[in-house]
Amino acid sequence: MWNGTDDKTLLKQFGKYATTAGIIFLLLGVLGIFFPGIMSIAVVFFVGWIMVLAGLLAGYFTYMTDRGEWLGWLKAFILLVTGLLLVLYPMPGIAAIGLLLALYLLMDAFGSAAIGFSVKPMKGWWLWIVNALLSLVLAIIFIVGWPFSSLWLVGLFIGISLFFDGAVLISMGRVFKELDEDVRDDRGGKR
Repeated sequence: MWNGTDDKTLLKQFGKYATTAGIIFLLLGVLGIFFPGIMSIAVVFFVGWIMVLAGLLAGYFTYMTDRGEWLGWLKAFILLVTGLLLVLYPMPGIAAIGLLLALYLLMDAFGSAAIGFSVKPMKGWWLWIVNALLSLVLAIIFIVGWPFSSLWLVGLFIGISLFFDGAVLISMGRVFKELDEDVRDDRGGKR
């Protein structure tokens, strides 16, 4: 149950910021869908720069706490070098992400098939099998074209994911706005 002005402020802020974030996610998703190669490279650059920053911070932390700790220096070195390699050579990074997605989709296909066949007499069991087949087809598409298909598939999948995330955020922003109006109505506030 909602209680007091903190809830009204939370509802207003969430509704406002969820809608704004949703629009940004939708736009990024559309860009990823129509320009998947650019999205793939952007994702690898983003991950690479985060790893570079993490490597610098790990080195600073090791320097400040225990300069003789070789494992701390090793961690900083690995993060820094891996991040720089991703930034300087993004294509192998995209290929690696594509291979990870293919493996995930294969595991999802087998898991969904196992669930579908284990609940077979139940209503809707076939939806699990359809999900398994779709995951298997996507995994095969990744594997057959790997590493070259990764450039457009990674960006496309991330674009689709961002698009749906944006749609959900916009929807939730509207729901919270309606809840805010209902809370005001229940308390005798103006609409």
